[in-house]
Amino acid sequence: MTNNVLLGIGGGTGSGKTVLSNNLLNKFNRNEIAIIRQDSYYRDLSHKTSQERARTNFDHPEAINFDLLTEHLEILLNGESVEMPVYDLSTHTRAPKKKRLDPHPIVILEGTMVLTHQQIRDRMDIKIYVETDADVRFIRRLQRDIKERSRTMEDVIEQYMNTVRPMHEEFVEITKKYADIILPKGGDNSVAVDLIQTKIQTLLKEKMPNN
Repeated sequence: MTNNVLLGIGGGTGSGKTVLSNNLLNKFNRNEIAIIRQDSYYRDLSHKTSQERARTNFDHPEAINFDLLTEHLEILLNGESVEMPVYDLSTHTRAPKKKRLDPHPIVILEGTMVLTHQQIRDRMDIKIYVETDADVRFIRRLQRDIKERSRTMEDVIEQYMNTVRPMHEEFVEITKKYADIILPKGGDNSVAVDLIQTKIQTLLKEKMPNN
């Protein structure tokens, strides 16, 4: 058993996973907690044409390099630093630079598919599924992709109908059965955040070597 606490936050696109992880981040000192975003581990598609990249199903678990993610998690939980990939979502390629992440007592792994992978799931101390109504999730994704990823409304709608929605139903929604906590109505829930904070602190005390 390592002395770290690994918290997994899954759920559909636009459900509030990032809000929850950021709210938890603010509950601890910066040297205590780190967040790993699933999006950093999308497979590099620089070897494909822009048209081929556009046709890629990014909402299928195979779009994520889970082997590298698993390797990096193991290294971090064993007390060593990793060089995380930096992914450019606008071009679907990895940037030349990498981001150094040092080990922390608390590690949050956040993303739509983080609860789909059994090996990673088995390493988690707490598994959370953030549940939000589908119409709210779609509106949030639409606003985000237009504002932050320079997508057109037509492109967002087409992707949502062709891949996001069916992949959510096939791979993401069923991961609720693995969750220790199902958090309804998004991640901006102060009571839930306080309860999760308390649980994390309890786990850390239990894992202390001299406890």
